[in-house]
Amino acid sequence: MAILDMRLLPDPILRKQAKKVAKVTPQLRRLVENMVETMRDQRGVGLAANQVGSLQKVAVIETPEMEEPMVLINPEIMKAEGERQVEEGCLSVPGYRGLVNRSEKVRVKAMGLDGKIYRLNAEDLLAQALEHEIDHLNGILYIDHLVDHESLYKITYHEHDDEEDEFDGDLDDGEDEAEESTESVAVETSDSGAED
Repeated sequence: MAILDMRLLPDPILRKQAKKVAKVTPQLRRLVENMVETMRDQRGVGLAANQVGSLQKVAVIETPEMEEPMVLINPEIMKAEGERQVEEGCLSVPGYRGLVNRSEKVRVKAMGLDGKIYRLNAEDLLAQALEHEIDHLNGILYIDHLVDHESLYKITYHEHDDEEDEFDGDLDDGEDEAEESTESVAVETSDSGAED
């Protein structure tokens, strides 16, 4: 396995729509393994293939509650319910976070590495991660969903904070954190949230 180079904004590949995968190949399996290793190395909760330079419609997600990463090939959101505001970040837009609107629940259809189609109902952090990664595969970034431009802020790190993760999850759990100055960092670890 290998850690892949992250593509960062304004890399044009982040704005391109990924192509559907026809079948699971050994090369695709290797890409997925490398994506999982890269996601973990970057302390993210999710990663889409275009974030590492591949225009294949593939994403991986691993929330703190998961025993193993979820592989999504050709994922589609079939249904979305409700709306909530959540704080989000992205491994391809390092050093920034912002408030976005995301669904409360989603139903997703995808193919697994076994080549079989599966459906998944998700809420909370997993729903947020699914929407975020599927957006990536469609050339959309979280900054396109900002509640307003003022909700985007730069993260500063304290000496003991050497990690950044992408999703922070629902703001209800961190209202005190949100009230602090935007110059202080909301510690972003995969235990408290997610990044892709």
